[in-house]
Amino acid sequence: MSIPHDLGYRSLFAHPELVRELITGFTSFKLLDEVALSAFERINPAYVSERLSARQDDIVWRVQLGDAFLYVYILLECQSGVDRWMALRMQTYIGLLYQDLVKGHALSPGLLLPPVLPLVFYNGSPHWSASMELAGLVMEAPAELARFQPSQRYMLIDQQRLDRTALEANASLLALLFRLELSLIPDVLTNVLPALATWFKGSHQANLRRSVQVWVNGLLARATGKRELFTFDSVEEDADMGAKLATWAEQLEEIGFQKGSAEGMAKGKAEGMAKGVTKGKAEGKAEGKAEGKAEGKAEGQVIAFRRVLGSLLCNRFGELPALATRRIAQATQAELEQWFERSLDAPSLQAVFDEGATST
Repeated sequence: MSIPHDLGYRSLFAHPELVRELITGFTSFKLLDEVALSAFERINPAYVSERLSARQDDIVWRVQLGDAFLYVYILLECQSGVDRWMALRMQTYIGLLYQDLVKGHALSPGLLLPPVLPLVFYNGSPHWSASMELAGLVMEAPAELARFQPSQRYMLIDQQRLDRTALEANASLLALLFRLELSLIPDVLTNVLPALATWFKGSHQANLRRSVQVWVNGLLARATGKRELFTFDSVEEDADMGAKLATWAEQLEEIGFQKGSAEGMAKGKAEGMAKGVTKGKAEGKAEGKAEGKAEGKAEGQVIAFRRVLGSLLCNRFGELPALATRRIAQATQAELEQWFERSLDAPSLQAVFDEGATST
């Protein structure tokens, strides 16, 4: 299940500027340093669903380098545990990408497959312990078979363990957002927020500004559990915003969804305990508690998701009519994700909800 902060990163890496910053600023690769943004083209990875469903968090870009193309495959692992099988997943997804290019006759004149830069962006708390190459997941083969074994590798960007000195020296927008999430106190209030406010004033790219706004509000929802519409204009205009930001900055050190899911967790825990007590046995109580905790966390994520979507829509289209508010409150996770994607560039509120919301 996607959570609001996952969606925030999805919206950020929907922009070529930030994909280029991710590669040039946080990897050792230099091949895209001088490449124009016009050379970037986003690819829809829906083809992966032919037999193996691609997660919605997968992001694929095609970059033209002279007469050839480079494909950048980004897997987002936001606030999650370490996936032991990441190298296998990466090989599978790249294989399906190649298969789709062959079917679509999108190869070079020499009928050769294009190179792929496989990136895993991870910002979870546990140290990344998964093998960085597929060979580490395969039993040692007899010597005469060794050269026939797969050897897919990927590049890991571990946000939580980035070098702090290098991060502070990086003046890019993406570095500012990373510093904001990592909550380098007092760096957040004295340097990061003023720098972001300056960036907002100087940036005239409405879609990119909106994506940054979504990302920040997702961070707010996760850290505080409150529905707050954060705009950088209000940092200057609202005298109370400084105190709010000071409190928020302290909370940003919490990684996870504890506060964002507090309401759902409390409700789920109570329901789970009730189920356990009803069973009248110790094991039943434990089972009910665990079940309620899981249900509560999921419900809390949906609650926070609704807050972020509501804030985004209010920011774009003004106060929401009652029907739109009711639809958000009753929507499923899948519907919320679909509306979120549309809301980033939809021309009207009606377009967000599509044909089902003509009366709004």
